[in-house]
Amino acid sequence: MSTRSTTSAASRGFLLVVLAALCWGTSGVSGRVVADRTDLGPLDIAWHRMAIGAVVLLAGYLLTRRRGRSAAVPLTRPLAVRLALVAAGLAVFQLAYFAAVATAGVSVSTLVALGLAPLLIALGGTALGAGRPDRATSTALAAALVGLVLLVGLTAGASAGTAVLLGALLAGGSALGYAVVTLAAGDVPAGVPVTLVGFVGGALLLTPVALTAGLDLTSDPVALATLLYLGTVPSAAAYVLFFRGLQTVPGAVAGIVTLLEPVTATVLATAFLGERLPLGALAGGVLVLAAVAGLYLRRPAGVEGEAVAEHVAEGEAVREAVAVREAVAEPLG
Repeated sequence: MSTRSTTSAASRGFLLVVLAALCWGTSGVSGRVVADRTDLGPLDIAWHRMAIGAVVLLAGYLLTRRRGRSAAVPLTRPLAVRLALVAAGLAVFQLAYFAAVATAGVSVSTLVALGLAPLLIALGGTALGAGRPDRATSTALAAALVGLVLLVGLTAGASAGTAVLLGALLAGGSALGYAVVTLAAGDVPAGVPVTLVGFVGGALLLTPVALTAGLDLTSDPVALATLLYLGTVPSAAAYVLFFRGLQTVPGAVAGIVTLLEPVTATVLATAFLGERLPLGALAGGVLVLAAVAGLYLRRPAGVEGEAVAEHVAEGEAVREAVAVREAVAEPLG
């Protein structure tokens, strides 16, 4: 029973991260649509996304809180630090990402940002004592990075070098923010509304910066609808799915799975924004998908194997205890 429930939880968490990555893949195209129809810059778009996401999450939290109350989780200093890092990481991730999109386009920015993230997460997890990734995770990471090299190199080949370099640097900052969010949120207790705290905190951090720079608003109906979508689906909903998935999926694995985001973003940018995707880059996309599929097919089996081994060990311990009890009882008979 325990084995089956553990396997089911691991599979469900994996699929939640996959769904979150697919939602995130629409962010770059959405931001580009807003930028093309308005005068909003990267900071304006990032602020709108964080603020709208915070409002949606707060409304959802208040509604679900009335239905049922869970035990309160004490706010310890380590937990407060983790939540602060999540908020700061989200703010940096959003701002740097949309700045990269404005500089180098959707495809290159998303590919670089999400391509570096799994490596930073794996290195960060090792440095924080989480242990080195296992062989399957390392193999998947290598395959995914090779696929992203193909995607980035072939997609950016015809672009202006300076723009791509600056966009890549900004995307690198975005990757660092994303890695901080993933590592900090990994051990947050289940009862803590980490997504809500992260978005509210991130919006508060971006607000003085946006006001100082001169926050621009828009009345364009298409842009407003796109901003609402951006703050609701690939922000509030996707991060709820992602953080719930992190409860059963290791950060290094989640980082690789979210490489579905740049693949999705590149396909959408090619289809709707006219950004070219060479045939050779498709092989890179296939490698990324294969890496994610390999992790999905192996992870539940690995979890089940660990649970079975645990049950076998428990059974052996019980048998040893019974044998000792019988040996003690024999002289008395």
